[in-house]
Amino acid sequence: MSFELESGNYFAPVTEPVVHFDDTLDTLAAPLIKAPRRSYDLVALPGDFPDPTIAKINGSYWASATSAEWGGVFPLFKSDDLVNWEPAGSVFPNGLPAWAGSNAWAPEIFEENGRSYIYYTARRKGGVLSVAVASADRPEGPYRDHGPLVSQRAGSIDGCPVYDEKGRLWLVWKEDGNSCFRPTPIWAQRLNAERTALVGKKVELFRNDAAWEGSLVEGSSFIRHGGYLYMFYAGNACCGKHCTYATGVARAKTLLGPWEKCPLNPILTDNSVWKCAGHGTPIEANGRYFLFHHAYSVMSQEFVGRQGIISEFTWGADGWPAFEGRSVQAPAPNVLALHVEDSFDGAVLGDEWQWPIIAPRPSTELRGGQLLVPTSAARLGTLLARRTTAATYRAATTLDATALQPGTYGGIAAVGDPYNGLALVAGANGLLEAWRVQAGKLQRLAQVEIEPSASLTLRLECWGGQRYRFAYSTDNATWQPLETEGFTVNGTWLPPWDRGVRVAVLAQGAAGAEVAFSHFAIVNQR
Repeated sequence: MSFELESGNYFAPVTEPVVHFDDTLDTLAAPLIKAPRRSYDLVALPGDFPDPTIAKINGSYWASATSAEWGGVFPLFKSDDLVNWEPAGSVFPNGLPAWAGSNAWAPEIFEENGRSYIYYTARRKGGVLSVAVASADRPEGPYRDHGPLVSQRAGSIDGCPVYDEKGRLWLVWKEDGNSCFRPTPIWAQRLNAERTALVGKKVELFRNDAAWEGSLVEGSSFIRHGGYLYMFYAGNACCGKHCTYATGVARAKTLLGPWEKCPLNPILTDNSVWKCAGHGTPIEANGRYFLFHHAYSVMSQEFVGRQGIISEFTWGADGWPAFEGRSVQAPAPNVLALHVEDSFDGAVLGDEWQWPIIAPRPSTELRGGQLLVPTSAARLGTLLARRTTAATYRAATTLDATALQPGTYGGIAAVGDPYNGLALVAGANGLLEAWRVQAGKLQRLAQVEIEPSASLTLRLECWGGQRYRFAYSTDNATWQPLETEGFTVNGTWLPPWDRGVRVAVLAQGAAGAEVAFSHFAIVNQR
């Protein structure tokens, strides 16, 4: 398998053995940890899965996470053992509901009387962040959206349902005061019998008033133990290279308080492997207690994004929950077991593929071992992307360049969002180009003409999340570099503040054409 990057040929610019994309690649769904462990501390959802939520429904564990600006919106995962997770669709597979335009954040899974609910955050079109709810007869859906529950002037986010001491259901959420340089109260308000609207008056539980919490508290979730209701919450700056996020806990005898914050807060902090752990959901399983939360890997930080981690905690003699070492004990992700490969030989495209919700879901087709992607003239074109799980990798795709129409391009790109990417594309008549698209402005970094090929493989290489180079193969025997000014291209600017970088196939051009891809792979390196 020639994707192996040994130290001796890592920077080799020419003539490397061809990648055959054989069946030795593990898929994204491969279990990260196969051997029994002393604890369940592990990366359950490697890659960009912020603000994860978990619930046990009908004997299985169900999880979801923030999808931000990518669809399907709010991916669903199912597990029988908290270790091995399988994709199970998404809450909104065709994009956000009509009232919402962006910021698909912080879903919270909840089940009651055989009915499943997702309380989630999204931004009203032309308006503020709002907490909304959708429901379904089964945890896998299909879900019916019921629209926003609360939309305060500063914005409302991170909704979480919780029963009070009398068995009444409330919604708890954060007023997004930090968006306008104000405090961030945590509010509670009763839910109606249908669980689709708020009733009565809202009550403040507490706000950010401790030094470690910085400008905010958010991400509330709850568990009962020893006569107390415990709220896990996050504080400080969530995202990016300079994040300061951490996890705290507070408790109260009754939902409306008074609330007491743990004197040892924050109870989950950084170590040499993980950074900025926070925004999670606690769950009890077979007498043991876990928090499903996110954190950045120190090795990949913002380039991969916030990864979904399960951390075990215990109850101390003082009644407070405690994590071993007060930091994330999960091992670093085994990125060499997280390669991605798709031969497009199934009946439908896998749930792991994503598309930007700024555009309608692409009407792709799988036919004869090819993925047919319709072209779009907007921005980078039609994008179908996969999450990255490492900062250093090679990614490649094979396409039929002989079928490209004039003005149409097909290729592979490292994408931050639809306005920012680095791409290697093929055009009609043997044209190859390297593109830098930043803030929606396209710059051609290099251009060559080659003999058109029905099996043209385009490759991008990334190391450290920051440096990129491009290569191509036309003869299934050798790689040729596409030389740019300087040995590599700087991609430090690619990741948005709240998301990791994806690798995408793209189809750019006027509507009515399509690009045929026959293979895609991402192979990680340490």
